[in-house]
Amino acid sequence: MEGAAEPTDATREAEDVDATQAHAADRPPTKGEETAAEESRETYEADAKDVAEHYEEMSDIGAHVKGEGAID
Repeated sequence: MEGAAEPTDATREAEDVDATQAHAADRPPTKGEETAAEESRETYEADAKDVAEHYEEMSDIGAHVKGEGAID
């Protein structure tokens, strides 16, 4: 990639420190956030089976692809 910047030693050190830190929420969810999450779950829960079936179908197609796009 042209013009890609290399990370500095300071950046690498900061990433190493971040990687060892515990990651947790800074606060509990608000009532509005909890309500929105529940509504979202209820809205999309019915789609879960269709998504799983579609994933399986596409995985099968990808595993048996012939011709252009096939990976040797």
